[in-house]
Amino acid sequence: MTIQKHQAWGKPGPLPADGVLVRSDAGARAAVEVAHRSGAPLPVLGLLGGDLAKTVGGRGDLARLRSPEAMTLPTDLGSVLIDGKLHWFVAHLVARQPWWRGRVVAVMNAQWIRRWDVAPKSHPNDGLLDVLDGQLGLDDRLKARRRMLTGTHVPHPAILQSRVSALQLVFDRPTPIWLDGERVGLGSTLSIRVEPDALTCVV
Repeated sequence: MTIQKHQAWGKPGPLPADGVLVRSDAGARAAVEVAHRSGAPLPVLGLLGGDLAKTVGGRGDLARLRSPEAMTLPTDLGSVLIDGKLHWFVAHLVARQPWWRGRVVAVMNAQWIRRWDVAPKSHPNDGLLDVLDGQLGLDDRLKARRRMLTGTHVPHPAILQSRVSALQLVFDRPTPIWLDGERVGLGSTLSIRVEPDALTCVV
């Protein structure tokens, strides 16, 4: 069940013996994709790094993950059909041309992209994805990039914000797509949805 207002999230519990340690969002996504494509259950992920880990307060402490002090958290997962091919992401999807021009779309399950506080109100277990969709001029783009360090780039009249369980993105030309910090190719039509409580993560 996704997180409920005024209720505790997760429970104490160490990483199980068959859990998978991941040091990045890309590593977590790889573990998810391997399991999905082989038909196996998704593994419990021990988060040692990455934007999802940062969002949920991960410390990068292996000893903690193995101890009773660890927290086990139900976590949402993003899935995306890119021109007919299915992928997953644990932290974020970004669709953009070179950063200084064109439309930029960020679909966030986590709050952070590296040092940037892209989606200050995002929660990875609320059953929703936070979407920022904008096309700014160069001057505004530079200002937004600086303000993302503190999450003050929004609200902005040229950045559309929404919180959705599913969405469709259509680009007028093939656009580079990044999943969890890795470029996976070009896409023109993206069908995106959240899979609530699909993951279990330990921090």
